Amino acid sequence: MRPLFAFLLLALLCACQVRTQEFDDASDNDFAEFEDDDDFVEASFETSPTAENAETITAEGRGGAGGGLGAGEAKLKPPSGSRVEQNKDEDVLVEDEDDEFEHFQDEEEFEGYDGGDGVKEAPIDQKTEPKLNIPNIPLHFRTHWDSYWMEMLMVAGLLAYFANFFAGKAKNARLAQLWFSTHKALLEDNFALVGDDGKVEIENPGLVKESESLYTLWCSGRTCCEGMLVELKMIKRQDLVSLLAGLMRPQLDQAHIKIELTKGVMDGFVFAVGTKKTIAKVFKEYTDLSKFCSLVAKPEDRYNVPSGFGVLSEIPEATSSILESRIITALNKYQSYIDYLHISDQFSGPIQQEEGQSTLKQPETKAVLLAGFNLPKHAEMETIKPLLLLIFYLMERLKTYRMSKEGKSKSDKNRLRVEEEFLKSTHAARAEAAAQRREDKRKQEKERVLADEDPEKQRRWELKEQKRQAKKNAPKMKRLAVKSL
Repeated sequence: MRPLFAFLLLALLCACQVRTQEFDDASDNDFAEFEDDDDFVEASFETSPTAENAETITAEGRGGAGGGLGAGEAKLKPPSGSRVEQNKDEDVLVEDEDDEFEHFQDEEEFEGYDGGDGVKEAPIDQKTEPKLNIPNIPLHFRTHWDSYWMEMLMVAGLLAYFANFFAGKAKNARLAQLWFSTHKALLEDNFALVGDDGKVEIENPGLVKESESLYTLWCSGRTCCEGMLVELKMIKRQDLVSLLAGLMRPQLDQAHIKIELTKGVMDGFVFAVGTKKTIAKVFKEYTDLSKFCSLVAKPEDRYNVPSGFGVLSEIPEATSSILESRIITALNKYQSYIDYLHISDQFSGPIQQEEGQSTLKQPETKAVLLAGFNLPKHAEMETIKPLLLLIFYLMERLKTYRMSKEGKSKSDKNRLRVEEEFLKSTHAARAEAAAQRREDKRKQEKERVLADEDPEKQRRWELKEQKRQAKKNAPKMKRLAVKSL
């Protein structure tokens, strides 16, 4: 941009110079006619007579015999400092030049003017040559591209960012569409509606783009469940900063499945299995896992899960039934693709959501089946297609499985314990809320009585209020029971 700007500035200066030259030529031509007039005036003044010789010239012109000249002829001898102009028709008398500038000699004309007594300028020595200061002008900037390395680096960074944005956006869309096309037939076999929640009419049901790295799919129309939500969480390939951060902490594309089970379909228990890192994370984040489950020690020996997997269990009986031979086989075969499996009838979301709400009642819970799977790195979606079959198998398993009486009794005790802990933690808040409600009720009653013009009702209400206050302020006495002999 700077070389282009310099070129434009140079062209503008050249244009201004040409325009100035044309203006000077035009000015010279415009004032050419006045030059001739100046010559005429100068010649006229050189031949003009002065006032002193006017009468002599006239007399000599009239007396043609005395001077030997004819009428109208005169011998002009103008004195120095005067000019005379003679026309053919008449004589013209012009004032002397010395009288014309007499007002400059008047001292009263210019007050406060120093007529030359001040400091005079020093004479200029014509022999001394003037000294010229030549500035150090740098070389032309077009030859110094290294001075713009910062600008070039910023432009290169912006180009790289936008190029990565469009490339990453296109790749995420391609992977999401590939997953959907691979599992579409299986989804349509198990659900009546695929890509449509039934609430809003959609022309082209399918994946819904929530962001450049998040795609969702809703399926419904199956027994024993309200619906299934699939979230495809891709790597943020469109974000160059996140992509570079992923080099330090590698990330994977994941598919998160959430199935809301019909109420009463499954027995009451909470269970989770997955990688140790994920299990430790969800154990701290989710309310149902932190309140009902405990971390199983050495799950690979107790439940034959793959090494590197962790298990959270509430009822050991239910955990053993879920981790049967088919599930264990699937965990071992697809260990690199399974992130977690979470089954719960007390799911209420993360703990952070509950802490932000000052509620005096327990949060609403629902039975869910959650799963998280890693997508293949080389976009081989056929490899993970059996994992969706595993989800459908677990749904049918939960529908038919029933715990023993001991397991149900333990499950009921755990839920009663959690409820009591919640009531204790919110007892003070609930008592304060109840007192506030009673106070509001008395205020409303008082306003209603005062609005009534019946003095008898007002007197009875005041007596009732005085008795209540006296009873409230009276000291509390404890009754002691004494056994008779």
